Amino acid sequence: MYEIPTNVKGSRQMAIDERHLETIRKHSLFNQLIDSNGIVDENVLEKLRLNVRALIETHHDNADLVDLCQNVLYHDNMKAYGLNQLIGLYANWSETHSETDAADTTGE
Repeated sequence: MYEIPTNVKGSRQMAIDERHLETIRKHSLFNQLIDSNGIVDENVLEKLRLNVRALIETHHDNADLVDLCQNVLYHDNMKAYGLNQLIGLYANWSETHSETDAADTTGE
């Protein structure tokens, strides 16, 4: 379990579980999400939410995406700052957790 701040002051926190990070990797949710300017704003968060909603509608086995939406993306505290922190957490996590580790834990 990881904790990320969702506002600049750090007074609001959000718990991010390992399975959330695995879902982001599985569906490549952060690939080509941010524009060339590198700024994470509310439009980027909305783009991610719409992408995930589209995936939920097209995939039959979408329990992991629904869980990600309920607990992270549509959480009351999730704003652009929180998404920026989540992207940073995911980058650090993916460096230490290879694709083969994810396959081993899912039984594939």
